[in-house]
Amino acid sequence: MAKLFGNLHLVLLIGLVLAIAVIASFTGWTGESARDVADDVMRWLHLFFGVVWIGLLYYLNFVQVPTMPKIPAELKKGVTGYIAPAVLFFFRYGALFTVLTGLAIAFHNGYGADALLFRGVGADGINLIGLGMWLAIIMASNVWFVIWPAQKKILGLVEATDEAKAKAAPVALIASRTNVILSLPMFYAMVSANLG
Repeated sequence: MAKLFGNLHLVLLIGLVLAIAVIASFTGWTGESARDVADDVMRWLHLFFGVVWIGLLYYLNFVQVPTMPKIPAELKKGVTGYIAPAVLFFFRYGALFTVLTGLAIAFHNGYGADALLFRGVGADGINLIGLGMWLAIIMASNVWFVIWPAQKKILGLVEATDEAKAKAAPVALIASRTNVILSLPMFYAMVSANLG
């Protein structure tokens, strides 16, 4: 058992097989056509990547960032040299694939353009999901174009002076905390739009 549970890739593969079995078992409820199954798979992937992304956003903001000042100097390299780069890898690709699968779902179901252009009628599901989509796009842009470039400097993954590293830290923090703020209304929009 220790060998099985010690292998993350094998654990993920087993979880994926179980997810596929559940999807296949409930096609009578969710729809049996290839289009319906594709929609189920995209929704599952969207949720999976979203949990990875937002889970790591919350880990960084609720745990890692507030704890770093308490870590003795000789131990910080363990976080900045090993943990943070791994977290930021999954963080940024979780963001990317969350947005891509969300857009795929919206366009697959025929409401993508209307949602992105707010062509619903007042406070309806199309405009609500459109708001959620735009919040997620802004957040993912923060990840890729603000947080990640700043973190590469802070962590020493790219050449940067001490002054550049010092300037990058508040930029990364503000963008990350902005994403925490935006994540709350984004969740409401995504969960409450109730589009097929």
